[in-house]
Amino acid sequence: MPRTMDRDARKAQLAEAVWQVILDQGVSAVSVRTVAERAGVVVGSLRHVFPTRSELVQFSAELMMERVTERLLATESRDDPREYAVAIIKNVLPLDPDRRAEYEVNLALLAERAAVPGLQQVGLDAHRRLAGLCARLVGMLTGEAGTPSAASLARRLHALIDGLAFHLFHQPVGSDVTWALDIVQGELTAIAGEAGSGGVSR
Repeated sequence: MPRTMDRDARKAQLAEAVWQVILDQGVSAVSVRTVAERAGVVVGSLRHVFPTRSELVQFSAELMMERVTERLLATESRDDPREYAVAIIKNVLPLDPDRRAEYEVNLALLAERAAVPGLQQVGLDAHRRLAGLCARLVGMLTGEAGTPSAASLARRLHALIDGLAFHLFHQPVGSDVTWALDIVQGELTAIAGEAGSGGVSR
């Protein structure tokens, strides 16, 4: 690695190499050697930053989550809360090749939880962040926050997003994705409508 590259940049470079190895060869191919080769560095340089495979894999998962969070925070606000909610959800779902690759890497990394125990916490954090995001979107759509009905709606939206992501990932590459966005639009409209009808009884 160039000596001018700072430690954070080096760590990000290696994490991105992990992602590429996963996409090309699968998570079982991730090792200190394969990642070093993909990053174009010697094994000793990689071990100076990440002494073990577990540390490398866990950081790769953490950086992926940070990148998603940064992307969501950069989403421009909208006057219409439904338009903003759609924009946010589109940033989470694997609707395009980049998001699909991201989802694939996430699934592969989280599947390593038995070998890398730290990934358990990464997965829980990702789940909590999405839950919090759904609660915030429901609050924007309904004007309610912290009530049982708002919590129920947020859980429903969270489950819908998780389910849509799984279905989108398993359909052939290049397939139409408008059906998923139609479902999202319908759910957001329903959430906004249920706010005015006294909430839900689920």
